Amino acid sequence: MAKIVVDWKTITDFVRDAFIGVGVPEKDAEICADVLIESDRRGIESHGVNRFKPIYIDRIKAGIQNPVTEFEILRETPTTAVADGHDGMGQAIGYRATRMAIEKAKKYGMGMVAVRNSCHYGIAGYYASMCINEGMIGITGTNARPSIAPTFGVENMLGTNPLTIGFPTDEEFPFIIDCATSITQRGKLEYFSRLNMPTPKGMVIGRDGTARTDTDGILKDLNTGEAALAPLGGIGEELGGYKGYSYATVVEVLSAALQQGSYLKMLSGIGASGEKVPYHLGHFFIAIDTEAFMGLDAFKKTAGDILRALRASEKAPGAERIYTANEKEYEVWLQRKDSGVPVNEAVQKELIAVRDDLKLTKYKFPWED
Repeated sequence: MAKIVVDWKTITDFVRDAFIGVGVPEKDAEICADVLIESDRRGIESHGVNRFKPIYIDRIKAGIQNPVTEFEILRETPTTAVADGHDGMGQAIGYRATRMAIEKAKKYGMGMVAVRNSCHYGIAGYYASMCINEGMIGITGTNARPSIAPTFGVENMLGTNPLTIGFPTDEEFPFIIDCATSITQRGKLEYFSRLNMPTPKGMVIGRDGTARTDTDGILKDLNTGEAALAPLGGIGEELGGYKGYSYATVVEVLSAALQQGSYLKMLSGIGASGEKVPYHLGHFFIAIDTEAFMGLDAFKKTAGDILRALRASEKAPGAERIYTANEKEYEVWLQRKDSGVPVNEAVQKELIAVRDDLKLTKYKFPWED
């Protein structure tokens, strides 16, 4: 499929105005748009404009996500808080919870906020980056609708459940590990589907225990329980699939037990009669102030030394270079920062549909010339 680049201002303004058009308050719409577009800035296309319509606009219209976010504090101590997002916009909830964690860390060295009843909050690395920008270590995770089968199992029980950690360094880019605890995630499969691509073998297990590659069938069967994602490490335990399974469980517990939220099959988004219902996701956000230890500059220097040593280590035959986490995303940003987001034909049609439905007539996209 041909991709056409849309400049950053146009796509950001359009996404913001579309969120406003479906009832999201302007300030929250700006946050939601920034989180969404940040995915594309980093080259994480599975969570950018590719998901704008189906994951956010369509869910708001279906009545399973509230455009106006009520962020209720249920319990608070100097270093912790529990919040209820009342099925509002996940990005707005994530932003507020992270700001709370940061402010607590500024006063007491560490801060943590646990959230229940939220929605998809975009790339987890955005919230880690908020902490990094304050000279802090940022840790976040979220549960999600069931898609991962436990090791030696075939039933989708756990969400893709990213465990995301970021910290500042003395280099031009920070370290951010932001990935699912499954081999792949549903957003990537949706991306494969848009491009009519098969799913690589080993990422998905069928109910009969065999590996599956039929992307569209997989996306359908993830909802019925006839297919499940393999945990990080793969099917079985030979390549360490039990490790991904266990890390996914850690995120599930921290996204549900601290805040007494929903978990596992409760997050399916399907009601007792098969109707669509809110997902009631949970998140957690931790901010750690490096100044509470040996100081920001010392931390950044040591972190940078470690990363440089890793990249300078002996390469495998045929390998051109060794990377550290977030290095590739930084290079994508350098390539895209003066151009914009590449949009494939399927998403082009979705953006036009949203524009026409909301009567955002001032926008004309490059592919319409």
